Amino acid sequence: MSNAQPIINFIRSVFRVPEAFIPLHAPYFGGNEKKYVLDTIESTFVSSVGAYVHQFEAMMQSITGAKHCIATVNGTTALHLALQIAGATHNTEVITQPLTFVATANAIAHTGASPVFIDVDKDTLGLSPAAFAEFLEKHVVVNDEGYAINTHTGKRIVACVPMHTFGFPARIEAISELCSKYHIALVEDAAESLGSYVGEKHTGTFGIMGTFSFNGNKTVTCGGGGAIITNDDAIAQRAKHLSTTAKLPHAYEFVHDEVAYNYRMPNINAALACAQLEQLDKILTNKKDLASTYTKYFNELTDVSFVTGIENTVPNYWLNTLVFNAPAEQQSFLQKSNEQKVMTRPIWQLMNELPMYKNCLTVNVENATYLSKRVVNIPSSYRP
Repeated sequence: MSNAQPIINFIRSVFRVPEAFIPLHAPYFGGNEKKYVLDTIESTFVSSVGAYVHQFEAMMQSITGAKHCIATVNGTTALHLALQIAGATHNTEVITQPLTFVATANAIAHTGASPVFIDVDKDTLGLSPAAFAEFLEKHVVVNDEGYAINTHTGKRIVACVPMHTFGFPARIEAISELCSKYHIALVEDAAESLGSYVGEKHTGTFGIMGTFSFNGNKTVTCGGGGAIITNDDAIAQRAKHLSTTAKLPHAYEFVHDEVAYNYRMPNINAALACAQLEQLDKILTNKKDLASTYTKYFNELTDVSFVTGIENTVPNYWLNTLVFNAPAEQQSFLQKSNEQKVMTRPIWQLMNELPMYKNCLTVNVENATYLSKRVVNIPSSYRP
C-alpha cells in the first residue's frame, strides 16, 4: 500500500522514537507500584489474604459504580466463574461473538457449555444486536419453564457474552433488552474496557455480571489479575465462595462444602493493581490524547479508517485500531511496520475457524470475516 511508509513514519513521530522498537502496548509504572509491592513483601502477606485485595475491590467498585467486586487471578477465571454462576454447564449454550480473544470462548468451554457464534457490528467490533435478534426470532423459543431453547440443537441458551472489543463499547443496551426478553443471562466480557462508558454507565454494569482483565498488556495491569463486578448480593457471595475453594468460615478447621476453585487474586498482585488504579484517570487522559492525534491524521486518508466508537459511548482506546479497505493492504502494512520495529498486530483469528470450535453453531459471520481480514492494532502505549 502506498500509505504504509508515511503511516509508519507518523507513528514514530508521535512516540518521538526515530529508530528504536515501539511496542504495541507497554505498561506504565509511574506511581506507587514499587512502594505497595514492597509493603506486601515486608508484611509477608503476599498470597490471597491481605489488605490490598480488599482495597482493590473497593477501588473497582468506586470506578465502575458496581455494588460488589470479587478479585480473581486473571480475566479468564473471572469469566469462567461468572458463567458457571449464570448457569452454564454441560448441554447448555452461551451466545458470544466469533471476533474475540480466545479466552472468551475458552471460558465458555471450561463450564462444559457450547459457544454459539453470532456476528458483530463493523463500527463497534462487538456483538451485533441486529444479528442477535434475527437469530433469536428464527431459532429460539421460551418454554413453559421460562428457558430459552435453541430449536436447532434443543439445548438451553443460558447466557450471552458480548465483548467490548479493544475498549470500544458494544451496543450493550440493545443486547441487554434482547437478553431480558428471552430470559438469557447477560455476562459482559469487559476485559479490555476499564474506563469505557455507555452514557453515564461503565461497561460491565449492564448485565448480571461483568468481568475484567489486568493482564500485562491492559490499560492498567498487575501482571495477571481479573475481577467480577455485580450489583446482586447473592451472586457476589457465591462468586467469593467459589473463588476461595468453597471454604467455610472457621477459626482453624478446613471445611469445604463443594468443588470450587483457588481463583482469588494474590495480595502482591493486588498491591500493584491498586497503584495502577490510582493513576487510571491520568492514563485514560493520556490515551485519549493519543487517539485524538491519530484521529486527525487518519481522517485525511482514504484507504484506511480509524475506529472511534459509536455515539453515546466513551472508549478507553486500549488498543488504537485501523480498518484497511482491502486484505492486501492490511497484510502489506503488517509486514512493513513489523519489519521496521513498529509493533502492529492483526485482530484475532475468528473463533469458529479454530480447530476446537470449528464445529460450534455459527450464524452468518459476514462482518466478523470482513474485519478479521482488515483490522490492525497500532502502538497505543502511555506517552510520558
